[in-house]
Amino acid sequence: MRYLRYSFYAVLMVVLVMLALANREIVTLAVLPEQLSSIFPVSIQLPMFVVIMLSMLAGLLVGYILEYFREHKQRREAAVRKREVDVLAREVDALKKQTGAEEDDVLALLN
Repeated sequence: MRYLRYSFYAVLMVVLVMLALANREIVTLAVLPEQLSSIFPVSIQLPMFVVIMLSMLAGLLVGYILEYFREHKQRREAAVRKREVDVLAREVDALKKQTGAEEDDVLALLN
């Protein structure tokens, strides 16, 4: 399994390097369109592969954040259930100590 993971990483790295080599030309990224650039004239020049990589990274981050908020209800419910299980386990232990039935029922029958 480890070799499969390493081979996947190697193929991914080769694809990313090929993408970077194929897209080395400089592009200008502007915050607003040219017609509105007099309001907020901010732009930056970057190689195209940097723009592509930053776009993929931004997409991954947005996806992770949305998934985190989507699963919030399930995580909260799991935490509540875990607390309930802990309370019940402590109650069972207290009842076992109170009745003196610490050993297994089958073994108690044999004694």
